[in-house]
Amino acid sequence: MVMTNSTHTATAAPTTVHGHAPRLDFAKAAPRAFKALIGFDAAAREGIDPALVELIQIRASLLNGCAYCLHMHTSDARKAGEDEARLHMIGVWREALHFFTEKEQAALALTEAVTLVSHGGVPDDVYALAARHFDEMELARVLALILTINTWNRIALSTGKVAGQDERTARR
Repeated sequence: MVMTNSTHTATAAPTTVHGHAPRLDFAKAAPRAFKALIGFDAAAREGIDPALVELIQIRASLLNGCAYCLHMHTSDARKAGEDEARLHMIGVWREALHFFTEKEQAALALTEAVTLVSHGGVPDDVYALAARHFDEMELARVLALILTINTWNRIALSTGKVAGQDERTARR
């Protein structure tokens, strides 16, 4: 969805996607729900390394096929100084482990399991690996972050957000 200062915010009118008519502006149609999600997103990020936040958001967005959020979060990661090579490897991180720390690998594995939860839940070994790298409070925030990006992906996909049209820049 849309972010300002590391949190998602409402902006412009609906856009067309794949030749379809404009869809609803979720922020305007459900402002309380939208604001609640912004708050949840902000709380989830507290104390998490910003680079890890972007890795999680990029991986979930790739898995969900959300071009809008993928474009946004890869752009944010670049602006924050993320290494271009690492960005290219997120989709194949298991084959490029040396690009990521063990803690990042644990977070990416958990992101995949939670994002694809319908494919067999969150395996015990994946959860245990994450629990070894994050204390209980960090793990709760990482889970919350994974939940929020999955929600943002679903909002962006169902409302037809268009990749490359970063609505945050339109408001500045």
